[in-house]
Amino acid sequence: MFTEYSEYLIHRQWMQRALELAQVASDAGEVPVGAVIIDPTGNLLAEGENRKERDKDPTAHAEIIALRAAAQTLKNWRLHQCILYVTLEPCPMCAGAIVQARLGTLVYGVDDTKTGAIRTVINIPNSPASNHHLRVVGGILESACRQQLQTWFATKRRRKN
Repeated sequence: MFTEYSEYLIHRQWMQRALELAQVASDAGEVPVGAVIIDPTGNLLAEGENRKERDKDPTAHAEIIALRAAAQTLKNWRLHQCILYVTLEPCPMCAGAIVQARLGTLVYGVDDTKTGAIRTVINIPNSPASNHHLRVVGGILESACRQQLQTWFATKRRRKN
């Protein structure tokens, strides 16, 4: 069994990988969000980064891409004991997909004060309409996740002026 501290270190490790994927998205002109899914034994199942602009797909959020890939890898849409790491609190679409996937645990970096659908603006997993509840851990590498997003948006605003 993990101690609280060892679990925290594991969360940091995988969130660091999600940050690297978010940088890939950023470098491609996408909002920098990255996601990683691991299986119950701690093995990497899937990764994703935002691809809306590249794919011309409004559903191409990092979480959706990772959920789809994990389901394909497992050959099962139920991700009961899996852990999803994502740099930004999921939006309503992604929160709904997370619930539908029956994800075991969600770990995210920074709250999304505009569209966060896990804790910040609304709480889809704990809604009476939700048929699945999951463990949620927020704030892992929060400063780094926030900084990455703020830097990207500041750069984008400067380019418009």
